Amino acid sequence: MKIIKKTVKWIVVAFFASTILSVVVLRFVPVVVTPLMVIRCVQQLKEGREVKLHHHWVPLGRMSEYLPEAVMASEDVRFLDHHGFDFNAIMSAAERNRKHPEKRKLGASTISQQTAKNVFLWPGRSWVRKGFESYFTVLIELFWSKQRIMEVYLNSIEMGDGIYGADAVATDHFLTTAAGLSRSQCALIAATLPNPRRFSSKNPSSYMLRRQQRILHEMRFVKKFPREGEDSK
Repeated sequence: MKIIKKTVKWIVVAFFASTILSVVVLRFVPVVVTPLMVIRCVQQLKEGREVKLHHHWVPLGRMSEYLPEAVMASEDVRFLDHHGFDFNAIMSAAERNRKHPEKRKLGASTISQQTAKNVFLWPGRSWVRKGFESYFTVLIELFWSKQRIMEVYLNSIEMGDGIYGADAVATDHFLTTAAGLSRSQCALIAATLPNPRRFSSKNPSSYMLRRQQRILHEMRFVKKFPREGEDSK
């Protein structure tokens, strides 16, 4: 019994030590690959397709100034104000899902939560994975700045089939760089994020163009994203 307790104790200690260390390291080191990238490559191989993985890291300062504002308008309008979890959005989503159970369930994941999931975890909807997501969200909000969270998010998020990050989608879909993306292009990219493999910013449907216009409108009311060291409030 003592051996079991000792083993469990060291497993717990190793888990917390390794996860905290990885978060601290990634505060400074570019994220070159994520679990989702590996999973997608395996899926492509199983389907007999050529493996496509277009991703390369660029600093936030070399991205269009409109891109953080576009994803905030689309995904997390209170990103600069909350500490990882938007409880107002969670309550609103829960109320809407309760009143309209026949509709697709509405989520309330923040950019911080999505970043934690993309970088450290696997896709899924289990309570176990959600628990780990919450844990890593707390860690990155504690150890990273809002600018770093946004930088990692915009470099690691899936933005098309085999396309990850701002510079990759800018090159593949708009023949430019992340820095060269226009306000309209940023809004169109943000419009695809609920399902970037279904919705394309390269060949947008009429539905995507309507979402783009709504995001462009909402961007007028989003806080200007601060540079590193500036007050995010």
